[in-house]
Amino acid sequence: MKHFTFLLLIWLAYSCQTSVNPTLKIEGELQQWHKVTLVLNGPATSEMAEENPFLDYKLEAIFTQGTSSYTVPGYFAADGNAGETSAREGSIWKIHFRPDASGTWNYRVSFQKGKNLAVLDGDVQGEAIGPDGAEGSLDIIETDKSAPDFRARGRIVNGGKGYFKFQGTDEIWIKNGADSPENFLAFQDFDQTLRFSLKSVFREGEANPDIQIHSYEPHLSDWKEGDPTWQNGNGKGIIGALNYLQSVGVNSVYMLTLNILGDGKDVWPYNDYNERYRFDCSKLDQWEVVFDHMESLGIMAHFVLQETENECLLDIGQT
Repeated sequence: MKHFTFLLLIWLAYSCQTSVNPTLKIEGELQQWHKVTLVLNGPATSEMAEENPFLDYKLEAIFTQGTSSYTVPGYFAADGNAGETSAREGSIWKIHFRPDASGTWNYRVSFQKGKNLAVLDGDVQGEAIGPDGAEGSLDIIETDKSAPDFRARGRIVNGGKGYFKFQGTDEIWIKNGADSPENFLAFQDFDQTLRFSLKSVFREGEANPDIQIHSYEPHLSDWKEGDPTWQNGNGKGIIGALNYLQSVGVNSVYMLTLNILGDGKDVWPYNDYNERYRFDCSKLDQWEVVFDHMESLGIMAHFVLQETENECLLDIGQT
């Protein structure tokens, strides 16, 4: 009888765990302004799959608290750790959310498949897949960060009258920073990062692919114990460069995310210089390490998405 009672208690304990979802887990610090990630176990695919994971799948989650509601898109994340493994395939998908208030946030996931579904206009429905319909809640507490970390004071938003301000405190934020090098992300420790060219003759001032891309070697000594790296110590140069800039009062860095056909031809998010519809999961994970570190330092990433030489590269300039 005691044995039967023991087994019954075990069965009841597991049967009552209705909130456990084996296809979804939560990562990150459950704090206001911090990055909270829904990690989903979805369809296995790869960057080069016939059904393009960046076009033919649409993943998003709706986060709600009272009258506040945010629809946040998700993405294919290969094996979920591509920045370390350089993986190009896997079954992990992610959604990042930064709650702007403490308290309980509810979420519901939508995950669908269909030809070019991710970029179709309107409320086009596809085939429900994977953890479509998964839902849950996040109990968010106040941040434990302090300035200059941006998470201490919230998002930087338009404060009117020509100034930016922190959304969480209404303090004015005045931008100052470096506008060079514009190819800041042309860094040798990022996966698939090189200087591309079919030319053999270069005019003065043009980038030469035979010249090494950035290493930020003078700033290796500015990297500190505990700072982020990837793949057995990669990234120390660029992380150290950011540490140096922060130490002299710089709070913004301007950078291109796409200079295909431009001067440098050494920065792109795709998995090949000639690709436009498939992204490099590992490179973007490594970029994210840098952007997260910038946030912790109180340095804004001023993204320039295209430049004059490639302004018609995508959608013939209609976007």
